[in-house]
Amino acid sequence: MRKVKDGPASQAPADAVQKGASKSARAWRRLRDNHPFLIMIFPAVLVVFLFNYLPIYGVLIAFQDFMPGDPILGEYTRWIGFQNFTRFFTDVQFWPLMKNTFLLCIYGFIIGFPLPIIIALMLNAMKSKKMSKTLQTIFNGPHFISLVVLVGMLTLFFGRYGLVNNIVAHFGGERVSYFLESKAFRPLYILSSNWQDFGWSSIIYIAALSNVDLGQHEAAILDGASRFQRVIHVDLPAIMPMISVMLIMSIGGLMGVGYEKVLLMMTDGNLEVSEIIATYVYKQGLTGVPNQSYATAIGLFNSIINVILLIIANTTSKKFSENSLW
Repeated sequence: MRKVKDGPASQAPADAVQKGASKSARAWRRLRDNHPFLIMIFPAVLVVFLFNYLPIYGVLIAFQDFMPGDPILGEYTRWIGFQNFTRFFTDVQFWPLMKNTFLLCIYGFIIGFPLPIIIALMLNAMKSKKMSKTLQTIFNGPHFISLVVLVGMLTLFFGRYGLVNNIVAHFGGERVSYFLESKAFRPLYILSSNWQDFGWSSIIYIAALSNVDLGQHEAAILDGASRFQRVIHVDLPAIMPMISVMLIMSIGGLMGVGYEKVLLMMTDGNLEVSEIIATYVYKQGLTGVPNQSYATAIGLFNSIINVILLIIANTTSKKFSENSLW
């Protein structure tokens, strides 16, 4: 018999097996080295899976003629396609709901997104760190006030017999119930929300500012830069990647305003501007004669808008900068 010489072709399978074994060994080594951290993160992953991913199959209700108690997937499931979506798009309330939701979100975004950045830069620029920590604690306090208590505070201040009206009446003015005025709803909602959250939202920027190289500030001081110039040319560029990421996430959740506070502030007088998609979904799905398939379709439509906005924001950021979520 003739011997076959060993060459590159005969060694290739052995090399592939050896390479696969080395990859498995490296993966097992990484798993062994990081197992304490994996054990710590497992409960969080489990919670996210149970409460965020597992219920996703429920969106199938949007394509069914579903009644409470019916099986989502079963022999007698009634599939109706996109009828629920068509019903919502042709509803007379479609455009008012879209307008109210968009205006409430965009005004809140315009005011609420830059405010924590400004506060973080100001607190970081203060010479007295003790005063900075004190102000940060004061700014964070409103975040822990519940929505019910917050709306109650707004009533005490802006109700017909609240503090503001008492002062106006004392000087001979006329009492006005701001909760019954449609023009007052958006300012009250947006300003109170930003007052409650701007301190808490600034924490992430303050943490990013703590990593700024002090050598850059020292070099700027030697070059004669003022404190304001150092904030603009040293601090702000240092947190710009974090600002980009937070901007993408904020745009991705732009239409995701919750219904709880809106419902608490909603009255017959401001209904024309306070009825948004989230409150409409709540009323359709959980009050009166519930139509859960219709409510699910509206909620799914709103989520799709948020996903589209997230993709657009991420693509734009990736095109014009090096920062993106993926």
